[in-house]
Amino acid sequence: MVIKYCLTLGVVLAISTSAFAQAPKSAKDVLQPFVDKHELAGAVALVANKEKILSVDAVGFSDIAANKAIQPDAVFWIASQSKGITATAVMMLVDEGKISLDDPVEKYLPEFQGQMVIAEKDDAHVLLKKPVHPITIREVLSHVSGLPFKSAIEEPTLDGLPLASAVKSYAMTPLQTEPGTHYQYSNAGINTSARIIEVVTGKTYEDFMDERLFRPLAMNDTTFWPNEEQVSRLAKSYRPDKEKTNLEEFGLGQLRSPLTNRHDRFPMPAGGLFSTAIDTAIFCQMLLNGGELNGKRYLSEAAFAELTKKQTPDGVKNGYSLGFAVGDDWFGHGGAHATNMEIHLGKGIVTIWMVQHGGYPGDGGKAHGEFKNWAYQTFGK
Repeated sequence: MVIKYCLTLGVVLAISTSAFAQAPKSAKDVLQPFVDKHELAGAVALVANKEKILSVDAVGFSDIAANKAIQPDAVFWIASQSKGITATAVMMLVDEGKISLDDPVEKYLPEFQGQMVIAEKDDAHVLLKKPVHPITIREVLSHVSGLPFKSAIEEPTLDGLPLASAVKSYAMTPLQTEPGTHYQYSNAGINTSARIIEVVTGKTYEDFMDERLFRPLAMNDTTFWPNEEQVSRLAKSYRPDKEKTNLEEFGLGQLRSPLTNRHDRFPMPAGGLFSTAIDTAIFCQMLLNGGELNGKRYLSEAAFAELTKKQTPDGVKNGYSLGFAVGDDWFGHGGAHATNMEIHLGKGIVTIWMVQHGGYPGDGGKAHGEFKNWAYQTFGK
């Protein structure tokens, strides 16, 4: 019995040692096969904890045709990841007592006074009625205000109107549902909250973001207007070709060109930011630390709690907070071209996934999940 037990234990140890030896040592090991099969153009994958960057891997290409390898400091359009960053700025004003989450929007933006909600609608008629209550700041941040995704005049791109003009167009648009009752993903709501920042502080939204978040956190590559040098580091966007077996390049159709143009392009709080993996990680580290980083507090504990708890009503399946999606022990957000940032409170890590994809051929869509699984096993508590 003793000998048999020892042999069995030896086999178990051998198997365990072999499995450990074959385990991926880096995110690059995990992701390179997707690049080799032309299912993933390129990615910068980063893991951090509260104190430091634990790993950052760049794999694949930022420009396939030019055979240009992607670099750790590549710039990406992070799109709707901007929502959580904007919501964080709004919560700073809540901390300062300048606004309250349950204040009606019309308290700061009088153009919303008298806004109506659609009661009935068919192909020929729209019947409007007065909503149960005016929309609130909490509701516009959590996509339950009833505002549409965008207004009819935000064409052909989403960055072609000054913020004040865009928000006035939302006020003229009937609510799609009663406030507080239905989840409806809405750029308009996040943009409206940013306009409140301007009215309350007397600063432009972009200046407030620079002064209160980007410069203090040293997020030096985070901007609505990448300069020429940053554009030279911008990863190109890819999607499946017609045969869905390879990748083809496509442009940023939701934004105007050139990206450096500050005269005809305007900051879009719900989705206009460009950033890098490192910059995004710094922001997420601040949140992983409960609103504090390097001895400076950006959010109170109460504000952090509001920012990270489910705000959508019971019965609504979408778990959403204020500018962030939320899960059991994580919160974060993705972007239109598949970027993603997640703060894993239970595991004590941040995962940053920087790509520019409008879909993937083959198994490319699994790459993000494979990276996260590797990060959990390697660094998670």
